[in-house]
Amino acid sequence: VIVQGVRRSAFSNEAGVGSAAIAHSAARTDEPVREGIVALLEPFIDTIVICNMTAITIVLSGVYLDTGEALSGVGMTANAFATVIGWFPAVLSIAVCLFAFSTIISWSYYGIQSWAYLFGERSIIVFKFIYVFCTFLGCLGTLGVIIDFSDLMLLGMCFPNLLGCYILSNEVAADLKDYWQRLTSGEMLTYEQQLAAVSADDSMA
Repeated sequence: VIVQGVRRSAFSNEAGVGSAAIAHSAARTDEPVREGIVALLEPFIDTIVICNMTAITIVLSGVYLDTGEALSGVGMTANAFATVIGWFPAVLSIAVCLFAFSTIISWSYYGIQSWAYLFGERSIIVFKFIYVFCTFLGCLGTLGVIIDFSDLMLLGMCFPNLLGCYILSNEVAADLKDYWQRLTSGEMLTYEQQLAAVSADDSMA
């Protein structure tokens, strides 16, 4: 049960995988530590809030005790919410489609950035063909095989990422200490102060 929980949580929030760093590196900010703190909220909201609420709904509804119909994943979640809100499975179906589409888009961005770093931007078209082909294969494969393959790929991403986190831990700690000192000393401008400064610059212009 613990192994399955770790696998599904890593698949859900991607904590320790390193994919979030690719997304947040595109942010335009002068404070990378602040961006990192924002990134820390994502696994908490995803796992502690959303996943726990879903699990509590399934447990309280008792749909997992129904042995007459073999359900798992989205089907069980839809039945659980349907015990309270009859039309919610339709909303959940739309949400799953949107989630699948956004997952395809986001992971294609991660792949493009990684491919460009390793092989150069000129060969990105090669990755795009490979990615589209793999997406097509994913539609043809069974769910169990796809999930096992995804877990294996996530595990492959974890090892170099965790090694990099360990090597750069001192630098991260130094940046965090510097950021915290500037924040507590009042040296760092608040959002209201930054907004006032921008308004003053606009009025002078």
